[in-house]
Amino acid sequence: MPRSLAFFTDVALRVAEGGVTERHADHTVIRSPENPTFWWGNFLLMPAAPQAGDLPRWEALFRQAFPTAAHRAFGVDTPDGGLDSGEWQAAGYEVQRDTVLTAARTVPPRRTPPLDLRPLHSDADWEAAAHLRLAVNAADPHPHGEAAYREFVTRKLAAARAAQERGRGAVLAAFDPHGAALSALGIFDAGDGVARYQTVETHPQHRSRGLAGALVHAAAQWAHARLGTRTLVIVADPDYHAQALYERLGFRPAETQLSLQRRPPGP
Repeated sequence: MPRSLAFFTDVALRVAEGGVTERHADHTVIRSPENPTFWWGNFLLMPAAPQAGDLPRWEALFRQAFPTAAHRAFGVDTPDGGLDSGEWQAAGYEVQRDTVLTAARTVPPRRTPPLDLRPLHSDADWEAAAHLRLAVNAADPHPHGEAAYREFVTRKLAAARAAQERGRGAVLAAFDPHGAALSALGIFDAGDGVARYQTVETHPQHRSRGLAGALVHAAAQWAHARLGTRTLVIVADPDYHAQALYERLGFRPAETQLSLQRRPPGP
């Protein structure tokens, strides 16, 4: 079982979505067979931070596990984010240190927009969630290719829907009166009374309206009532404003999640 709370929940959610794990003597392989281009559904989990000179061995292990993959992704199963990253950065890897925040309960946000906040349930709801993700990607300064990202989103939401139908959690959204999803997130049971948030995002034209905060709080209440959650876990980029939002809602930093990824070549 992973020591890092972030990877404990990550791995649990990948399995809930239909993924599988392969445990080896010095690492774990996480696979998402139904979504092979999902970088963080197909990765290697290291038991500790790699040492100087380890990169070629880890890349060989990744190629062995995923011989056709264009990406590279490694999680480090420690809670402190410590790593001498020069060797990895020189090889083109992004070194990500995200903040892992936890809360027993959330604080109601200062404002709740007058919208329909609820889990997705119909085909139209799930299609609206897909449109939201595509809009967020299109507005990103470094978007993924449209066709490839559409395929990824279709597969990812199908896995989330299957997990939701099995009672493992839910994707919630804030809907306008016309049925468009303006903001959305997932929250899923990771076991041991722990629930993990996933993919909190808001349409670029509807940001700064309190949508994400309202959804995070609504999802917490839903998880307590439906999943029996005792600990809520959410992960944030420390250089992005979302962490401050989560802290206003009652979350507090607990760990640092360390990840190493190299994007596929191409534009």
